[in-house]
Amino acid sequence: MSAEPRINDRIRVPEVRLVGPSGEQVGIVPLAKALELAQEYDLDLVEVAANARPPVCKLMDYGKFKYESAMKAREARKNQAHTVIKEMKLRPKIDPHDYDTKKGHVVRFLKQGDKVKITIMFRGREQSRPELGYRLLQRLAEDVQDLGFIESNPKQDGRNMIMVLGPHKKKTEAMAEARQAQEARKADAKANPGKSQNAAEGDHVEDEAEVEVEAPAEASAEA
Repeated sequence: MSAEPRINDRIRVPEVRLVGPSGEQVGIVPLAKALELAQEYDLDLVEVAANARPPVCKLMDYGKFKYESAMKAREARKNQAHTVIKEMKLRPKIDPHDYDTKKGHVVRFLKQGDKVKITIMFRGREQSRPELGYRLLQRLAEDVQDLGFIESNPKQDGRNMIMVLGPHKKKTEAMAEARQAQEARKADAKANPGKSQNAAEGDHVEDEAEVEVEAPAEASAEA
């Protein structure tokens, strides 16, 4: 059955409880009278409560109502936040430079409102020193405690030790802040086109530097 309400001539009852365009209660009137008022106001007669006795109908611009409802549903879907779990892999004897790089990724994920699964990979004789991985996970959790918390405590899983960090900030909040920051950048770019160009060139240089820094870190993690 169609979820669309009956409107105008599709309504087949002798009388209806009529609601006016502004939500005012008109009362129970014959269907013919309700249709006459709809034509007079240049609106549609829409059945909004078919199971009531008599059915409740309202005078409205049905085309406009459908459009606004579709826009609200679209905005609701846009604002829906799906939980994402990112993963970051570390070695128990990671060097300070690689640790800072990996921690930077964890910080970025938590700021985005995502959970982060931290995996410590043990190899060879490292498997006999699980305390090294535990201490590393605790250190990382303390370093990012302003942004996230330990959602799942460190636990051994075969050759690996795993911990899950959850963000303090909800995904919807992170998305809203990201949109606000983007709008602010656009407004600033429009107001200061020269400054925007210089900033873009600076960002380009920083991005290249970041790629050069990340590459050895990823290689180290997989080595």
